[in-house]
Amino acid sequence: MPHTGLAALTDREREVLTVLQSGRTNRQIARQLYISEKTVSVHVSNILAKLGVRSRTEAAAVAGREGG
Repeated sequence: MPHTGLAALTDREREVLTVLQSGRTNRQIARQLYISEKTVSVHVSNILAKLGVRSRTEAAAVAGREGG
């Protein structure tokens, strides 16, 4: 059975989601995690898909509910 919700995320995706929860932009996330803005964009897209949400706000809400 495949993982769902936060369990489906990689460690790096969880890191990105944690910073995203504080309302940071992709550029700010990239600077904080020392990765490219494009890489952040890919991680955010993967997070949204894996969590089954449409927006960063929804992703942050899911993370808050699930204890992320």
